[in-house]
Amino acid sequence: MTATTVLLILIPIAYVIGSIPFGLLVGLAKGIDVRKGGSGNIGATNVGRQLGKKFFFIVFFLDMLKSLIPMAIASAIVARIPTEQRDFKLYLLWLCVGFAAVMGHMFSVFLKFKGGKGVATSAGVMLGLWPYFTLPGFLAIVVFIIVFMATRYVSLGSMLGACSFPIFYVIVGLLKHWSPLHDQLPLLIFATLIALMIVYKHRTNIQRLLAGTENRFVKKASA
Repeated sequence: MTATTVLLILIPIAYVIGSIPFGLLVGLAKGIDVRKGGSGNIGATNVGRQLGKKFFFIVFFLDMLKSLIPMAIASAIVARIPTEQRDFKLYLLWLCVGFAAVMGHMFSVFLKFKGGKGVATSAGVMLGLWPYFTLPGFLAIVVFIIVFMATRYVSLGSMLGACSFPIFYVIVGLLKHWSPLHDQLPLLIFATLIALMIVYKHRTNIQRLLAGTENRFVKKASA
């Protein structure tokens, strides 16, 4: 079985895995439908607001694994092919595995094509696409942490972290003598597309940030 065939098989599998609504499942396990409280989102932030910080990290980690695992498998397959033999089609299929997982999270087949905002799942793609996205993805996560710790706005940290990702990819690529603007242009396009999609999914948060009504992430009050 060729690498192309395996990647083609992985794409729908990644979408189904990405569609698993861990935030909803964790909430239901605690007797709460997270869609009926807070922002109504199934992502880690809304789960954390309703159940506590521990559950924020649990859901974030699970949502990240939804894309990290398929991407790690895809990366292992691509790694067997010498760099000089990798073509546009291979890079595109590699990216489609991660993109399918993110799309599954944002538009879950189990939730009538509704879902979360894709931040944790996108982080899994960044870390799993070794080596090109791993370091830029780590740096983008650092940006998210710094902004979040300074402002306590998860939404602002998510958007700035996402927007910094394609910039870091270009910088790291040039420093490592990759070809982010030539042979690996599909990777740059993908990185930019993911950033734009995350910002788009946060459009209501942007309105609240501008109006000064966005909720800061704070610890869940004790009963």
